Amino acid sequence: VLRDDFRQPPGDVAVAAGDPAVLECVPPRGHPQPSVSWKKDGTRLGDEDERLTMRGGKLMLANARKSDAGVYVCVATNVAGERDSEPAQLVVF
Repeated sequence: VLRDDFRQPPGDVAVAAGDPAVLECVPPRGHPQPSVSWKKDGTRLGDEDERLTMRGGKLMLANARKSDAGVYVCVATNVAGERDSEPAQLVVF
């Protein structure tokens, strides 16, 4: 089972370049408990960027750069399927 409604979708975030950025997401209820991953501008984020940390529903970005700006989506996944959150904008100024 995977419900449609995210308990907390990510919100828009604005940070200064060089500062950390945090996007938070609480996935929908599901059985089994869904795992959370993230997409930026439609592309799934991996862990190849050492500045990125994904823990629980949080996406933490150390030392934000202009290139990190974009549209982020929280993705909840379990055996029942996949759900995308509403998009959130990260602005780096």
